[in-house]
Amino acid sequence: MGATIAQLKDGLPADAVLTDPDVMAAYTHDMAGFCEAGTPVAVVLPRTVEEVQHVMRTATATRTPVVPQGARTGLSGAANATDGCIVLSLLRMDRILEVNAVDRIAVVEPGVVNAALSRAVAEVGLSYPPDPSSWEECTIGGNIGTASGGLCCVKYGVTAEYVLGLDVVLADGRLLTTGRRTAKGVAGYDLTRLFVGSEGSLGVVVRAVLALRPRPPQQLALAAEFPSAKAAGDAVCRIMEGGHTPSLLELMDRTTLRAVNRLTRMGLPETTEALLLAAFDTADPAADLAAVGALCEAAGAVQVVPAEDAAESDLLLAARRSALVALEAVKGTTMIDDVCVPRSRLAEMLDGVAAIAARHRLTIGVCAHAGDGNTHPTVCFDAADPDEAARARISFDEIMALGLELGGTITGEHGVGLLKKDWLARELGPVGVELQRGVKQVFDPLGLLNPGKLF
Repeated sequence: MGATIAQLKDGLPADAVLTDPDVMAAYTHDMAGFCEAGTPVAVVLPRTVEEVQHVMRTATATRTPVVPQGARTGLSGAANATDGCIVLSLLRMDRILEVNAVDRIAVVEPGVVNAALSRAVAEVGLSYPPDPSSWEECTIGGNIGTASGGLCCVKYGVTAEYVLGLDVVLADGRLLTTGRRTAKGVAGYDLTRLFVGSEGSLGVVVRAVLALRPRPPQQLALAAEFPSAKAAGDAVCRIMEGGHTPSLLELMDRTTLRAVNRLTRMGLPETTEALLLAAFDTADPAADLAAVGALCEAAGAVQVVPAEDAAESDLLLAARRSALVALEAVKGTTMIDDVCVPRSRLAEMLDGVAAIAARHRLTIGVCAHAGDGNTHPTVCFDAADPDEAARARISFDEIMALGLELGGTITGEHGVGLLKKDWLARELGPVGVELQRGVKQVFDPLGLLNPGKLF
């Protein structure tokens, strides 16, 4: 332990290596529940690529595991420390190195906050579409590590579709450059995409080339109230089958609506079973909303209310963004699931979660990126009640099993981390696990990078 710290300090600024136990405690875990966190030997906050390389060379020489971290807003335990590890926090590498309006790219360091990048590129008429709910806090490096999504995925896609190239420090300290700055490129294996979603288990991202888009027009939204999950699911199917491309298509169940009202006093309708939010950022959003509103009514919506202006639209979206925080306030602790199912089976997922909640006598609210079938069933429970906590854990696993039964995946955007590692093998199968472990062995033969995560 002493040798590792000494070697770290030998090549880093004095303020870059933290060893005070009370200070390090803040860096030991992300926002996931039911995930153990160990005690690191040190927390390191580099500012340069060379400093990251020094950390990894030290780790290799001393056989010390390394846990890369962003803002620790993750929900799977992927950023949790392991005993005796070096926590490698990339928060200080927060520079936007380039914004190129002609090539429509941004070059950034991993500690850049998602919202900060969005605001910077907006100044030149561009946008960076991926917008996780934690966009005011989460970092681009963390977004890349978990292949995160967001509210606008239904139209604009997820993080993986915007990462063109990466600089990655490998486990032994070598620097690997992948990908490109060009709009097209198919030279060799797509190593860039391999790193996206790898949760820091293959290398440490120190620079990213990101694709940008022209800034879209201001979006307008509508809210549609439904008497059942089935009716809301039918509306989603009608919208997608009809060829519409909303910039956002989100759903909140009654449990979530009530929680949001308690937290925000927004006055959302609490008698409805499901509230569907649809938005368009097209040239004529009012016409698109009218068409979608008609489809919602045909599916059984009891009320459809289009926003009259951008301010009303922003209020609706603020309600959706506050959903997870509101559910956490219900009982103080939550387990947030991240099951994605085919859109056509969204209603079955919601009804199945409701049945699980009733069976285990729990409060489980569901908010969802309905446009891509990504649901976030959120189990609310009192962590101080052992019986309730045990039932929460069982319900969480049953929700993941339900997702797989419906042809879905255990994680649409939060990642595997510690929380879902037992379920990853069930989804991938033995051949898939064998090959993925083989990939890990190529990039990290000593098993130093984020050990115990994923597999």
